[in-house]
Amino acid sequence: MRDLAVLAFVTLDGVMQAPGSVDEDRSAGFAHGGWATPYWDGVMDHVLRTAMADPYDIVLGRRTYDLFANHWPQVSGSKAAERLNGSAKYVMTSSPIATEWQHTQILTGKLFDEINALKAQDGPLLQVHGSAMLVRSLMGHGLVDELRLWTFPVLVGAGKRLFEGNSTHQPVHLLAAETLDNGVSSHVYRLAA
Repeated sequence: MRDLAVLAFVTLDGVMQAPGSVDEDRSAGFAHGGWATPYWDGVMDHVLRTAMADPYDIVLGRRTYDLFANHWPQVSGSKAAERLNGSAKYVMTSSPIATEWQHTQILTGKLFDEINALKAQDGPLLQVHGSAMLVRSLMGHGLVDELRLWTFPVLVGAGKRLFEGNSTHQPVHLLAAETLDNGVSSHVYRLAA
């Protein structure tokens, strides 16, 4: 049995849409893409040290998979790329996709069944990177064991929010908290069973 952890970069007002670049996700007219880039250096070092040091497998939604698969296989000399490229990747999607990124498996069944089957296997921690819609569905089905959040000192207003539309009442326990030199805060929460 293995746990599932959500890794998310969010603004102070809870937006997780398009942290990396202006054109990452312009859906619904989002015009603030790249809001996290001024903070990357300190944050990525922290993420690598605290969340990506141990082996893990990745669960991704379709849009995030497309972004990652078009970027990370072409990156060399990066610890993040080495770890992401070497990990097993499970993609929840209802439409066919190319799986040229090595170690990719497509999941097309019911979310609850597919993720429970993965969690029942022996193996490393399952991590969800980004994937706002997938995260909200996982939370709604009670499939998330841990939240690993990096909150950036930025307000962007509108955009896809981590907990948008979430009506689930669930206690969480703070496992770790740290403020980085650049003002980004890192929190790890364990969701109550």
